[in-house]
Amino acid sequence: MRENRLRSLWQSGQAAGNGWLTVPSSFSAEVMAHQGWDALTIDLQHGAIDYPAMVGMLQAIATTATVPVVRVPWLEPGIVMKALDAGAYGLICPMINSVDDAARLVAYSHYAPRGTRSFGPVRAALYGGADYAERADATIVVFAMIETAQALDRLDAILAVDGLDAIYVGPSDLSLALGCKPAFDDVEPAVAQAIDHIVARAAAHGVVAGIHNGRADVARARIAKGYRFVTLGSDARLLASGSQELLGALRAGPLRGRRTGQDAR
Repeated sequence: MRENRLRSLWQSGQAAGNGWLTVPSSFSAEVMAHQGWDALTIDLQHGAIDYPAMVGMLQAIATTATVPVVRVPWLEPGIVMKALDAGAYGLICPMINSVDDAARLVAYSHYAPRGTRSFGPVRAALYGGADYAERADATIVVFAMIETAQALDRLDAILAVDGLDAIYVGPSDLSLALGCKPAFDDVEPAVAQAIDHIVARAAAHGVVAGIHNGRADVARARIAKGYRFVTLGSDARLLASGSQELLGALRAGPLRGRRTGQDAR
């Protein structure tokens, strides 16, 4: 089966740089994948991407060594299984608030006897290889999002669920849950404390911790604290920020050139 480079990076003590995809385009996904991201996450929760677009984007990412990850909209068995059958090598599920939520996520994403995933890796076997059925459970990475007060209260119990590979912190929702202003980077003290607490408890349980970031310096600081999967930038944000930077440089000086004879007439 094709290697999951996320597992290889983590086993060697390295962090993975993850990009975020919200634009429903196989071409933009292909462009992003060719920039050297360790992983790219296709966002079905908040992005404008539907299932057919996701399949094309997974195919585009497959032209590179970048690991394809999908964030599903919710903890629902149908979309979890369809995302995996389409070839996702990592799966992020939002709003995991209890041991039961985490156990169901593991069940939906694993074949029997551990789980209840139905067998039908239509595209996944093409991407992963002929031995997909035998090795998928040990290859795919399953992330539970920790982003609520309930999840914080039950964090150790969630982290102890067998088969849960990783957790993923959503700082904005976590901020709202703690009564703070939503932010990725410049979070309020209560949120910063929670982010540090989450990574420490994950390490104690041998679970990989990931987190959403807006700036590279913040991502580096969180890697130093133990986070091993750091998201930095989405296709839409990079498109906007790149355009703003170019336009800002263009408009920094006069936009009128020297008048030609034709202009004078």
